Amino acid sequence: MTALVSEHTSVLETTRERAPLKFETVDSEDAFARLGDQWNELVYAMPRPSPFMLHCWLLQWWRFYGEGCRLAVETAYRGGRLVGALPLVTFSHHGLRVATFVGARQSCLGDVLLAEGEGQELVEALVDRARAGENDYADLFGLSADCRLASLDGPRKLRLFQRVEAPVLDLHRGWEATYRAKTDSRKRAHHKRRRRQLAELGKVETVCAHTLDELEPALEEGFRIHELRWRGRPDGSGLVTDTGKAFNRAANAGLAELGASRIVSLLIDGSTVAFAWYFVIRDRVFLHRMAFDPAFSRCSPGLVNALDSLKIAADEGATRVEFLGGAERYKTELADRFEPLHLGLGLPGSAAGRAVAGTRARYLGLRQRGKDSQLARKMYYGSAPLRRRLSRRRDVLRPSGVRRAGD
Repeated sequence: MTALVSEHTSVLETTRERAPLKFETVDSEDAFARLGDQWNELVYAMPRPSPFMLHCWLLQWWRFYGEGCRLAVETAYRGGRLVGALPLVTFSHHGLRVATFVGARQSCLGDVLLAEGEGQELVEALVDRARAGENDYADLFGLSADCRLASLDGPRKLRLFQRVEAPVLDLHRGWEATYRAKTDSRKRAHHKRRRRQLAELGKVETVCAHTLDELEPALEEGFRIHELRWRGRPDGSGLVTDTGKAFNRAANAGLAELGASRIVSLLIDGSTVAFAWYFVIRDRVFLHRMAFDPAFSRCSPGLVNALDSLKIAADEGATRVEFLGGAERYKTELADRFEPLHLGLGLPGSAAGRAVAGTRARYLGLRQRGKDSQLARKMYYGSAPLRRRLSRRRDVLRPSGVRRAGD
């Protein structure tokens, strides 16, 4: 009986492999919402799986930030099964249609999604469909240097520019061994002193929220702490705008259903003074947001809570931490290496798109090579201050798509 079942399964798999590909451009919310579990299977199969590519994250981003954008998600099916996807939206910028990932700057480590057994030819087919669409060029943030999109050649080739250093920590040895390897006795004594200082202020507790019932109040406390931390300072995260809160609440609910959301809070006498929100996918942890109450800054509650968060993640089986973001001191002290995130420009769909993408690529290339060259200094400090301000403004807007009134 077992042999017959195995033989039948083999025949089904062979038939599925030989089934022709069927392509579809998903351009409505209802159609995208129906992809659900099949979409997440593709995310889990990524070489460097990203929680920011999970269906719930992208769907909620679209619902809260998609105004002014058009869905242009390229999908491929084989035997009725979703086997490939390129999650894009397009938006208007200076009269051109620009393609970017669903999620924009809030979707790190985006890429073409493929089922196991599918190859580069499907990547190229999905990209060619995107190039043949209405967009003039693509502006894709959050690419890793070894992602599928980065390996394209010829007219499909993207020009990559490093934008975020993205430290990475290996936890294969467990937390205690990793912590001792990354710190000396002096640093460990410093951490113990900070813990003693916190204990002098009251009863210290570290609480990790896993379930939605636990996560919802922890997230509200996180919003409060984030507002305290950034009060009176520039905050480009959009986390505590009205739309930002609503989006993160909805996304958190979806992630909690998948068992992928964790919030670690440091409490003193029952009151939260620091929080760290991270996502878990397979055996990897992705740091999303963290902050602390500045009233307690002399005791470094943010650092203490970050260390406790890493221990909790390691105890739960995590073997890799993606800090994302820049090279803050605590990250570089713990990290094993950097695996930078890049901006990818290209995939021109028109002559105008090719010209604009080329001009922007040359400008970014000059900045990346250093501002000490005469031409770069002229462009950066002299002739293009307005362009720099507009670029910064665009970077603030793009993490959340189109900014809503009142945000």
